[in-house]
Amino acid sequence: MALFGFFSKEKKESLDKGLEKTKDNFFSKLGRAVAGKSKVDEEVLDELEEVLITSDVGVETTVKIIRRIEERVARDKYLGTDELDRILREEIAALLSGMQDGNVSDDFVLPADKKPYVIMVVGVNGVGKTTTIGKLASQFHRRGYKVVLGAGDTFRAAAVDQLKLWGDRVGVPVISHGMNTDPSAVAFDAVKKGVDMAADVVIIDTAGRLHTKVNLMNELSKIKRVMQKFLPDAPHEVLLVLDGSTGQNAFIQATEFTKATEVTALAITKLDGTAKGGVVIGISDQFKIPVKYIGVGEKIDDLQTFNKMEFVDSFFKK
Repeated sequence: MALFGFFSKEKKESLDKGLEKTKDNFFSKLGRAVAGKSKVDEEVLDELEEVLITSDVGVETTVKIIRRIEERVARDKYLGTDELDRILREEIAALLSGMQDGNVSDDFVLPADKKPYVIMVVGVNGVGKTTTIGKLASQFHRRGYKVVLGAGDTFRAAAVDQLKLWGDRVGVPVISHGMNTDPSAVAFDAVKKGVDMAADVVIIDTAGRLHTKVNLMNELSKIKRVMQKFLPDAPHEVLLVLDGSTGQNAFIQATEFTKATEVTALAITKLDGTAKGGVVIGISDQFKIPVKYIGVGEKIDDLQTFNKMEFVDSFFKK
């Protein structure tokens, strides 16, 4: 199986471009905060706190970053504002290093010891969930993996049809029972199909309605239980898709879904159309769940495996 190079020049350019609005917004605010100041003092730190919060990094994570910079100021006695970019870069990189279990450097490589590898995808309507599944299917398929999709968002005809279109486009089978059918039956049949055809990965869409937390929890639990009748350790991954452009609303969604089910990985989409990319830092830190994928554009290749060092580099690139 031929694997593509991990962080290609094209991929880095796409990431740089995707984070442009976030970066420009952040540094214009930071520039105003330190204008006319020569050293990092209490006033600059207050301004910096506001910049981070209004860049959707989140209050808790902002407080953590400010505290770390305060410790450095106390230790170094004098820190010039010209050094603030470097210090921020180091502290954000350290924060991401603390929460991410190493870089996701496998570039869409699946674990060899779990076959089929079952991914259950959750998230509210409108975050780009079905598109993310389609792009994932394409990335895996291009690497020679056998892929099966399960159209388990049976409350929305558009979601079922959209997933079928992706299946046709990528050239992978889609298990569908149509609209208003039992999502757990779809999941069961998708896993069975995956086992029967010796697939490498089965990706299952789920309902995006946050009708009530109890219903959501029951539905996701039932899907898991039914899959486990056929494959006892399924799902191997529960991927929560969040729309980065919604900023603080993404935090609320993450809170709801982590209460409803055991989320093991995050995909943060639509970062190219927003100045709220700081949400990646805050959500990773607050929920201690690794960000596995980020969406930085419309193209299939614009769904990237998240590399924290490349992300920080693009965020601070002048």
